[in-house]
Amino acid sequence: MAIEQELKKTNPLHKEFQNLLDEDFKDRKLKENEIIKATVTEVTKNFIVVDCKAKMEGMIPVDEFKNDDELSKLKVGSTIDVYLERIESFKGEIVISRDKARKMKAWKKMEKVFESKEELTGYITGKVKGGFICTVESLPCFMPSSQVDQKPLRRVDHLMNTPIKVIATKIDKNRGNVCVSRRAVLEKSKNAEITEALKNIKEGDTVDDAVVKATTDWGIFLDINGVDALLHVSDLSHGRVKKPADLVTIGQKLKVKITKIDPKTNRVSASVKALTEDPYSNIEKNYKVGEIYEGTVTKLMDYGAFVRIQEGIEGLVHSSELDWKNRNIKPNKVLSVSQKIKFKVVNIDKDSKRISLSYKAILDNPWDKVKEKIGNEVKIKINNVTDKAIFGELVDLGLTGMLHYKEISYEENIEDLKKFKKNDLLNVKIIEIKDEKIRFSKRALDKDPLEWFSDNKKKVGDIITTRIHEVLKTGVKVAIDKDKKLIVTIKKVDLAKESADARPEVFSPGNALDAKITELDLKNRKIKLSVKAAQIDEEKSLIAKFGEGATKSGATLKGIFEKAIGSKKKKKKKEEK
Repeated sequence: MAIEQELKKTNPLHKEFQNLLDEDFKDRKLKENEIIKATVTEVTKNFIVVDCKAKMEGMIPVDEFKNDDELSKLKVGSTIDVYLERIESFKGEIVISRDKARKMKAWKKMEKVFESKEELTGYITGKVKGGFICTVESLPCFMPSSQVDQKPLRRVDHLMNTPIKVIATKIDKNRGNVCVSRRAVLEKSKNAEITEALKNIKEGDTVDDAVVKATTDWGIFLDINGVDALLHVSDLSHGRVKKPADLVTIGQKLKVKITKIDPKTNRVSASVKALTEDPYSNIEKNYKVGEIYEGTVTKLMDYGAFVRIQEGIEGLVHSSELDWKNRNIKPNKVLSVSQKIKFKVVNIDKDSKRISLSYKAILDNPWDKVKEKIGNEVKIKINNVTDKAIFGELVDLGLTGMLHYKEISYEENIEDLKKFKKNDLLNVKIIEIKDEKIRFSKRALDKDPLEWFSDNKKKVGDIITTRIHEVLKTGVKVAIDKDKKLIVTIKKVDLAKESADARPEVFSPGNALDAKITELDLKNRKIKLSVKAAQIDEEKSLIAKFGEGATKSGATLKGIFEKAIGSKKKKKKKEEK
């Protein structure tokens, strides 16, 4: 073999033939990676032999024709398109492909029809995650499950390997991805039919035989001469409709009015109530604010109850208008569906078609009775105890009010709340009713300790004698009355004239302490006492009493104070005796 190769290299005739052959093929202008024409020279069991006007004949496996009916038509002399991959391989052979040629032509066609949205014929050949493989023009394309039909299909067996019309919706040549849709073709056809059907109807037309196709909670789908139309729940009746399915059945024919046609979307809206007179047009003539009427409860919501006054007219009884005793009561605690009730018309809004009703207005108003009890002692049953107040219900009227912790006793001690429990009975006084809110007071049943000032005719500027009740870091608490019900705090700054003496720790519980009333506001319960102010007044008084005679005799200020203090001590001893 090596000798034969060497002879080819050295044989002048062989070299000349090779040069002539190479020169001939240069003129044929064959280019790799392009589609060329090839002539069939032989058909065998496994290969199709073709002449590509190259140095050698090419061979195409029969498998590349398995999805093409042209295999049965091929004969010697037939011309076919092939894809030229290599003019000459390492073996010296031409490399061609019928399958790649078909795919390249398919891609060019796919790119062209993608822009024009032209319909193509495809075959669903397999199922994958999320959809199906659809072969179009020998290209394997992806068809999402949602694009097989206008409505979801459980099975697609009847479509497998059968010709279907599709439209390319997405193409990516670099990745070799093509998405196709059968649904788009069906919708296109359907839209064409609808467009044609819409020529026979117009807005304002009355249709006698609109067929009910389906119902939902928000409306009804109709078939009007082959056109789909929507009858919204709000267009079924002038009154409120709970469920459209309660009024119609599938296949039923309805008389409707065409209210709107959207030419862009081919959507048609229809109405039943547009064919009947609006009952709200005479609402103000038939019903008067403040008058009492009768109706039927149709629906209960968290915020109130709907009552049918007449056919097509419903009013709302807000939860605040259900009960005098509880503004936030749940409607189902008071009323029930289908119950006939009397009510009073509160407000009529003709423009918005809203009528406000009151159920409690026909009942006895306990607030009229409770207003008569302001300032009186009443009995309450405790419903709840919070961190700052007690909520209780009047035993005889059922109305609920509040007892703030400051109204338990005159000490205003929040700890007093712990003494009370739910369901306890308690005697209190009604002290205020405002905006249907009741305020109770327990301490109002007792004598107010502040009355001590009026009983003893004490006023601002008077000096009173108190007893130290408790020593604090910031001052002292003193008892004004003997029963120690009237306790007032004297601040540290007011304990003495001299700051060195104004130390709380030098005072002891039980000691007497003279203090001046510097503020007295009984209405707002504000009392302020000052030992310092009392001492200053005392000094001024002593100077005024003893100062004039003493200065003439040459006495000192110290002597004046000692004499005055001694006289005061003697007076106190006499009073104690």
